[in-house]
Amino acid sequence: MKGNKTLSGNFTQDRETLKELLRAGVSFDIMARPLEIAGKESMLFFVNGFVQSEVMEKVVAFLIRLPSDRADAGTAKEFIARNVSLMETGESDDLNTIVTDILSGKLCLISECFSGAVMIEARSYPARGVQEPDDDRALRGARDSFVETIVCNTALIRRRIRDPSLTMEALKVGNSSRTDVILCYMDGRADKSYVDKLRKQILSIKTDALTLGQQSLAERLVKSGFNPFPRFRYTERPDTAAASVLEGSVLVLVDTSPAVMILPVSIFQYSQDINDFYFPPVVGSYLRLIRLATVFVTLFVTPLWYLLIRNPSWLPDRFQFLSVDDPGPIPVFLQILLVEVVLDSLKLASLNTPNSLSSSFSVIGGLILGDFAIQAGWMIPEVVLYMAFVSIANFAQPSFELGYALKLWRMLLVIFVAIGDAWGFAVGILALALTVITTKTVGGKSYLYPLIPFDGPVMLRLLFRLPENRQKDR
Repeated sequence: MKGNKTLSGNFTQDRETLKELLRAGVSFDIMARPLEIAGKESMLFFVNGFVQSEVMEKVVAFLIRLPSDRADAGTAKEFIARNVSLMETGESDDLNTIVTDILSGKLCLISECFSGAVMIEARSYPARGVQEPDDDRALRGARDSFVETIVCNTALIRRRIRDPSLTMEALKVGNSSRTDVILCYMDGRADKSYVDKLRKQILSIKTDALTLGQQSLAERLVKSGFNPFPRFRYTERPDTAAASVLEGSVLVLVDTSPAVMILPVSIFQYSQDINDFYFPPVVGSYLRLIRLATVFVTLFVTPLWYLLIRNPSWLPDRFQFLSVDDPGPIPVFLQILLVEVVLDSLKLASLNTPNSLSSSFSVIGGLILGDFAIQAGWMIPEVVLYMAFVSIANFAQPSFELGYALKLWRMLLVIFVAIGDAWGFAVGILALALTVITTKTVGGKSYLYPLIPFDGPVMLRLLFRLPENRQKDR
């Protein structure tokens, strides 16, 4: 609905207008319930399935028993002050706001007793339990997680941060969907200019609907093009989100999405994991350094090995075991790329396999296919060995998006080596470096912060798990 229309103040006209706008009678779940309040015509509008039955019954039972001396009121605001005991109740005469609120789950009451509309908060969205997420587990700590209901998600964060500086700004995106988007930050800790810029960027989005929730929002905030590096950190854990907010980050919560986006982000922040903080600092630092090392291992192992077997004279005698005597009928670089594709095919197949079979399917399927490929002479054992090592090491990376970015660049480096040998490898490394340096996150922040621009204390906290008493108190 376009325009800035308001209620006319005439009950009959307003009733028919709302019926027409909501298409009551056409959509079976849009309810228009007639009432009689103190002998005067009234009507309740609501969406069946969004409203709590207990609240609905109490409201109706109270309204139909109202005496005439209490029911007569000049405006909806006066009617609320006299008769409505529910705390979350408001009034409006703007048709755009009324229709959006009804479709969001609120009760709307219009009557001959007053002008305007009474909007009663009685929403109850379908929601699953807050059990621990499947792909963001912690060995110790809380076992709750975000769900698809945004009000529940904000409550999970608020439970951990009992500070009035914690701000939850409500925005709406999408002409048709009117999706609720929450901007969460600590006033005084988050960069105010960054929050203002992010708010303006979200409000400027022109779209009909965020059909895929947070992913639709992410694609409208950042134009990635052919750059595979992720610009957002996602988490389904309230403790991780709360810790990020206290560090000065900004959270973006999207209704119907069980994860929150953490902004701004740098590539070094992907080395962090919730398990680091549930171990002693020495163990947490060790795990973090191992995780950071696997980034380089998964990226460079196969391209470097392929470069060395193309130039066996570069290998010292002690490393001659890395060389390949018989590469087989298929070029080695094609074998590497083929295994990369087959591994992803197995992952996709496991997603469509029943849960009771998916784990065994992916592991046993990979072992059987690898063994058969070697026996049939399609591949050499070294390719299967190194690719198996890289695939397992990739699971140490908590970010699914960064894992695939590294995978794509690993394949590109292998192709560069196949085309230009050592010069091709150098060109690939240069292209990778330029891509990372020129990558900008939401709001134009540096992807390499705190390396560029350099911030020593922040860099130290990202690389090592420091004791709590050594970290800066706020």
